[in-house]
Amino acid sequence: MRPLYPPTPERSAELRRRFAEEARSERPDLSALCLLMGAEADGELDEAGMDAAQMELDEMAGRLPYRPGGPRAWAVALRELLGERYGFCGCAADYERLESSLLHEVLLRRRGLPILLSVVWMEVARRAGAPVYGVALPGHFVVGFGPADEQVLADPFDGGRVLTGSDAEVLVAGATGAPLEPSMLTPADPLEVVTRILNNVRAWAAARPERTDVALWAVELSLLLPAHPARLRFERGTLLVKRGDFVGGAAEMEEYAELIEVVDEGAAERVRAEARAARALLN
Repeated sequence: MRPLYPPTPERSAELRRRFAEEARSERPDLSALCLLMGAEADGELDEAGMDAAQMELDEMAGRLPYRPGGPRAWAVALRELLGERYGFCGCAADYERLESSLLHEVLLRRRGLPILLSVVWMEVARRAGAPVYGVALPGHFVVGFGPADEQVLADPFDGGRVLTGSDAEVLVAGATGAPLEPSMLTPADPLEVVTRILNNVRAWAAARPERTDVALWAVELSLLLPAHPARLRFERGTLLVKRGDFVGGAAEMEEYAELIEVVDEGAAERVRAEARAARALLN
């Protein structure tokens, strides 16, 4: 596994500008957002590499049969192409690798987290005209085909296995211990998918205290999305302090304190105390 190095500050600034612009567009492009995210993680992913990834998705879409039939026929066609012919699938070890959350690496390795494999399924299927969308089941992302009354689910992590109703129930019960609810089967829009990917990256970095660099770019990209939790500001401040930027981190915490003061004065004061402690580290 080659090491991933960040892009230059100038390149990063340009990537983030484009990421924010795409996220705020009328119809955000999921593959473009994922590749911009990948370029922020991997300085070797240049414009040619991003174009090559898009062309690979186009090429795979061109190998699907023309209008194979209803939702189940589409699911089977995607399984045969991506799961069987190209060998896309996942395994437990993929959860330990940052590359499993980066689209260009998933295309290269044919391995990834359920949500990134689902991005491949969705982007290939969408290009071929399939009625496809992501389904954010608790703990396990899958893809759906067709309208709600004809919905067919497939699990790209399992090579595109077409799921029965009981299969989906087992996935949800295994992740949450709760029953499957109809609301869990609704389509996820592109920004919801990107948010979940960034949350996965943040979780990966949180388990590795030495990777505050990854945690920071994941938080900062999350903050560029049109809707995000205010607490990300506090998370960013904490990360800046951990990385030695005591002034920047304290300032971010203080801005967060101002945001929450109207609803929770006590929490705001606790955050200000942390900001003061961060500034004190300069002495």
